[in-house]
Amino acid sequence: MQAIRKDIQVSAAQLQLQYGGVTDAGIKLANEDAIAMEVPGDAHLLTFKGACFALADGVSTAEAGQQASVTAVQRFCKEYYQTPDSWSVSYSAQQLLATINNELYALSHQFTYEQKGYLTTFTALVLKSQTAYFFHVGDSRLYHWRAGVLSQLSVDHTTTLSGQRQFLARALGMDAKIELQTGSVKIEAGDRFLLCSDGISDFIRPDILQAVVTKASDLAATAQQLKTQALANGADDNVSLILVEVSAVATQSLEDLSEHLNRLPFPPALSVGMKLDGYKVIKELFASSRSHLYLVEDEESLIQFVLKCPSLNYEDDTAYIDRFVREEWIGLRISSEYVVSVIRQTRPRSFLYYLMEYLPGQSLESWFEQQPKPLKPAVAIQLVKQIAGGLTAFHRMGAIHQDLKPGNIMYLSDGRLKIVDFGSVFIAGLAEIYSPLQHEAALGTAAYSDPHYLLGHNSGVQGDIYALATIAYELFSGGHLPYGNAVEECRTASDYDKLRYHNASQFNAVIPTWFDRALQKGVSLDLSQRYHSISQLLTDLQQPNPAFLHEEVKQEHKTNPLLFWQLLSSFWFITLLLVVWLFLLRR
Repeated sequence: MQAIRKDIQVSAAQLQLQYGGVTDAGIKLANEDAIAMEVPGDAHLLTFKGACFALADGVSTAEAGQQASVTAVQRFCKEYYQTPDSWSVSYSAQQLLATINNELYALSHQFTYEQKGYLTTFTALVLKSQTAYFFHVGDSRLYHWRAGVLSQLSVDHTTTLSGQRQFLARALGMDAKIELQTGSVKIEAGDRFLLCSDGISDFIRPDILQAVVTKASDLAATAQQLKTQALANGADDNVSLILVEVSAVATQSLEDLSEHLNRLPFPPALSVGMKLDGYKVIKELFASSRSHLYLVEDEESLIQFVLKCPSLNYEDDTAYIDRFVREEWIGLRISSEYVVSVIRQTRPRSFLYYLMEYLPGQSLESWFEQQPKPLKPAVAIQLVKQIAGGLTAFHRMGAIHQDLKPGNIMYLSDGRLKIVDFGSVFIAGLAEIYSPLQHEAALGTAAYSDPHYLLGHNSGVQGDIYALATIAYELFSGGHLPYGNAVEECRTASDYDKLRYHNASQFNAVIPTWFDRALQKGVSLDLSQRYHSISQLLTDLQQPNPAFLHEEVKQEHKTNPLLFWQLLSSFWFITLLLVVWLFLLRR
């Protein structure tokens, strides 16, 4: 059982809330409900992101309903605050829920023969400034109370069949595309909101719910009271609810502030010594037609960061601005020792930019150019494993990198690697990820990018596997590419059809055939032949795949038939000598 009580009061000019919640297994052995509540103590976050409440009821007939409900509420309340300040509540929540739904759906279909249902209802409430926003799927409920009247805001997504049998029609993880009910209401001081699972709504009459919420003075105690009453009324399900009261609304509308965020100007070209929002420029690290990177120092903490600015060339390009803002969100969502950290900023920005951790070192491309070729196998495989670890972190969060190359990987002084670029990343679960890509130029770098990307088709995780296998081939072969330099000249599908894989062993004699076959499978132009997961590729690179070993034996027989017949003739000659010798002994 979990009971929570909290009073939040930040300042007279901001939103002030009281809330309480409870979740209990009831008469069941396991609790498949989950609740989460997050009201930032940081004034900036409360102003620009608001307060977040979520409740989920895992589908009991699904094997993984409990994991689904916990994942949904925890991920939503954590990652909502990692979305950019310039995104609206609705845009932030819907993109986030699309990624969570995609992850649950993928988990449900992860195993062909042992499928588990990661299904859960979901109801979320975000209170920001003078508005309450809600997002709902399933049959958990959201109520709004004002002046003694309790009104249901959510719609039950159920289907009634013959008799009175009802079935859940929608849930998180049920389908690849989620159909949410969304809405908003203007809030007033004194408003109350009730989120609850059907363990409450099915066993307490609406008029009783209204009376109890009306009389509530201590929200945590009222939550416990409603739980006890539902169980006393014969509730045979988990019972969970959240009660929220608006003590005061923000005195300043966020419309002007949001407009300001969406229209943040691009920073001018910066030079050493200039200051921007408390960050002092130490030196310029990188400049291109698309972006600029500067080493800066926080004047308060004296910590150094990398500040990334958009290029003034795209000041009027809304699509470019949207992609730049999304980079920060993606970086904030991914946490891995093999991926650069994006810094969550807590003070207002005067310009459009974001911060990353500073990584002293050089690109893997520059480092590799300075090394004797080929690399020692033990060194090369450790590099490949680190890159794979970074990519796995992207994939775990439903993200596809799409532009992995040595120039986008930092080699640190202690030998560690970190992926540092988010410019081409797309998020699985968003509509465009499985649609033809619309880009002004080809996505990624021809030498490392999956040809399917460059031809306008998204191959998802398999595209990142192609890039990883290409980098592995380059590291082990001493700087060569699987299809040679001709791959960079390809423009059409027919151009790619003419490509032929170059065996890595011709560049490095120590590479065994089974290892070469794993690299070839990783860069196969036929998606049906390419690996479907990074773990499969890594496994075959570190230990011989029996199928490849069998292929090696067959290849040896095929390429050296004379040796084969010589060995076979020797066997029969020795056998004949033994027969003759035994025959002579018997005489």
